[in-house]
Amino acid sequence: MPVDGVTLASARGPSAVALYPAAVTSEQTFSDILAANETYAAGFELRGLSGKAAKRLAVLTCMDSRIDPLGMLGLQPGDAKLLRNAGARVTDDVLRTLALAAYLLDVDRVMVVAHTNCAMASGTEDQIHERIAAAGGPDTRSLRLLTTTDQETALRRDVQRLRSWPYLSRVTVGGFVYDVDTGRVRTVC
Repeated sequence: MPVDGVTLASARGPSAVALYPAAVTSEQTFSDILAANETYAAGFELRGLSGKAAKRLAVLTCMDSRIDPLGMLGLQPGDAKLLRNAGARVTDDVLRTLALAAYLLDVDRVMVVAHTNCAMASGTEDQIHERIAAAGGPDTRSLRLLTTTDQETALRRDVQRLRSWPYLSRVTVGGFVYDVDTGRVRTVC
């Protein structure tokens, strides 16, 4: 069915249609971002920056776009290794990445920084799966979302998981909460 001159293909049966036609290229979809990159590259000043963490720090925080990991901690590019995921949770991939950072990239301290008003701390797994479905998403019940209804307990458990993992025995780990309304970071553990 044509909409504004664009034919949309069926996505999930006769009642759902794809929002993006197949003819749209990545170049078109990301043109605003690629244009901004051209401006960035024209004044690029980070050439020669080491791949190691100058402050010997890694920060695991949420993917929430209200968080500026470098700015909130007074850091500059090159100071820290930044890891982000939904809810700032310690996953197997975080463990793998931190082991590499600890042995190859000079990291000897890790901050796990959760934040206030986090969607991953706003309901149970079932509730978040239902919210995804209500937003038009697929059935995500096969995914473990790592939601929590007690953010500080989850943070303490994640920090303990890092502290007790043998590949990070020489790394100091702390747990913190960033307040998205004030910009302040509070120590939890």
